[in-house]
Amino acid sequence: MKSLPWPLPALLAWGAAWLLYLVLGRYLPALWALLLACALPVAASPWAVGWWRRALLAAGFPLALLLSDAAPVAGWVWLAPLALLLLVYPLGAWRDAPLFPTPRGALSALGAAAPLPVGARLLDAGCGLGDGLIALRQAYPEAHFEGIERSRLLQWLCAWRCPWAYVRRGDIWEADWASYALVYLFQRPESMARALAKAQTEMEDGTWLVSLEFAVPEAVAVATLKLAGDRTVWLYRIERRDIRHANSRQLAAEPTAGHRARGYFGR
Repeated sequence: MKSLPWPLPALLAWGAAWLLYLVLGRYLPALWALLLACALPVAASPWAVGWWRRALLAAGFPLALLLSDAAPVAGWVWLAPLALLLLVYPLGAWRDAPLFPTPRGALSALGAAAPLPVGARLLDAGCGLGDGLIALRQAYPEAHFEGIERSRLLQWLCAWRCPWAYVRRGDIWEADWASYALVYLFQRPESMARALAKAQTEMEDGTWLVSLEFAVPEAVAVATLKLAGDRTVWLYRIERRDIRHANSRQLAAEPTAGHRARGYFGR
């Protein structure tokens, strides 16, 4: 859907939601037909690019239904689409990156560039729907895979798509990276210095921090992998710093209140 020009993705999602609502309305109570129809564009919203487009895609159908007065349900029911949206994008995650799936095959050459022993533990920090874990598995078929995701709904969906991985709900910045041979991120530019500082503080010498798309400012990557569409995978070999290093502690610290207030969207 991301390859389609805007607003075609939204029109398709809204049209499908209307059709689903009309069909389900013949067989189910109005409330259930409404909730299931609203869930469709919300579920499709992660594939839109940019926070405003995702919000518009998710909210467009229920807003149109409300304005058309076509749904004979109580007013409080219109909080349901907002609840569904917050289930996908919990407020605490807005300071991180939005849901951008890792392209298929993006990490296929990673195994040769950053060789790891059999059974090495790999973490997809912010695993979303599981595309990064799938790409990592293609590169390291004999590794042990884990993912962490703040959104409960996305965690469930990722665990369902990747039953061979251990996927848990949590904050990537609070999780301990010490036991991993490689941590993979598809974050945003502002997060990368903090990610490298965390890796240098917690991970062992010779381990790897891998970033799709965004480099760490003023840090030299050991290797890069060029992808189609001018995308790059950045590989950083970890050299452990003293945990008392002032600069590392400053970069790895929680963002300020002003930082937390900034928009998330987004991964």
